[in-house]
Amino acid sequence: MLDMAREGVLPNWTLDAARLPALVDYVIDTTRKAYPTLDVPFHARWRHFVVDGVDRAARFKPLAGEVIDAGTARAAFDLAIVSVLLDAGSGAVWRYETREGPVLRRSEGLAVASLDMFEAGYFSAAARDPMRADARTLIELAVNDLEDGFHVSDSNPLPGLEGRAALLNALGKAALARPGIFGRHDTPRPGGLFDELARRAAGKALAAPVILETLLEHLGSIWPSRLTLDGVALGDCWRHSSLEGEAVAPGLMPFHKLSQWLAYSLIEPMQWAGFVITDIDGLTGLPEYRNGGLFVDMGVLTPRDPTSLAKSYEAGDEFIVEWRALTVALLDETGKLVRQRLNMDEKSLPLAKILEGGTWAAGRRIARERRAEGTPPVTIVSDGTVF
Repeated sequence: MLDMAREGVLPNWTLDAARLPALVDYVIDTTRKAYPTLDVPFHARWRHFVVDGVDRAARFKPLAGEVIDAGTARAAFDLAIVSVLLDAGSGAVWRYETREGPVLRRSEGLAVASLDMFEAGYFSAAARDPMRADARTLIELAVNDLEDGFHVSDSNPLPGLEGRAALLNALGKAALARPGIFGRHDTPRPGGLFDELARRAAGKALAAPVILETLLEHLGSIWPSRLTLDGVALGDCWRHSSLEGEAVAPGLMPFHKLSQWLAYSLIEPMQWAGFVITDIDGLTGLPEYRNGGLFVDMGVLTPRDPTSLAKSYEAGDEFIVEWRALTVALLDETGKLVRQRLNMDEKSLPLAKILEGGTWAAGRRIARERRAEGTPPVTIVSDGTVF
């Protein structure tokens, strides 16, 4: 898709690669403001649990020089998986008032709300052990449970609640259906994937793509049925007419955004448990509206139709598929230029850190500069299962 954009033959978007250096300057400036020493953490759900300098999820992390036990790792997996699946767009109106008083929005609000629900036992089947997510409880979770946990009302709407609840229901069913994977050392729960990843590790080493492969293999069934290939539901994978001539899976463009966001978010719990995660750049950048919006707001990507940005789109529209594909490819290009400018390599500055430092933060920053509510430049109708 990037090659076609360079040739100027894509139907919906044009590419101005000459604007990439300015975008890289903006990304580096954003990174240095947040991380002056360039000691950037990974892009993961765990970042959103840190609000006003307070890490609300610190209980899951080991003390210096120690590792967490398997029980704590399973709980961390439970939290990360549930919280990521609840992390679809929040819209411009929704707010979350915390117990301590601060009102949070967007990703931080969704994260803290999900953490509060986790600590309150919304997902647990055991009253004396609230901080866990049990398969049977997830299956029974209702939309009104999410409305309660996220403080949703007519004046505080949160889009895609039905889709989020359905995802958690499907997550519970997937875990219950495979007790050999999700219940090897406990009753079936999403956190059982920790034991499966520990089994797949070579000693204490685990490649990041193996995390994604495991998620796609064992949680692929949770996504709404869209496209299938040889009887397999493809999840976050979409058609685009410009790809019909490709030899492999003609016409199809895979993204697996939430699965990869989840894979990134499971790296640290594995590290806390003493595992060494390798090949972190084996995962791609995330094709969502902050990363993708950065390229639009900085003029790297421009719609062919000037009125396009005034419309709303479904995830499967070619306008969106094209934009997301170019986002993934351009994140790689941006990463290369950022490393060159900072004289760093993939080991010292993997894509997971560039996203955090980084393109995602820069996308949010420029959105706030361009639009009062910080909304993305492209409007997508979200059902809570893609973004």
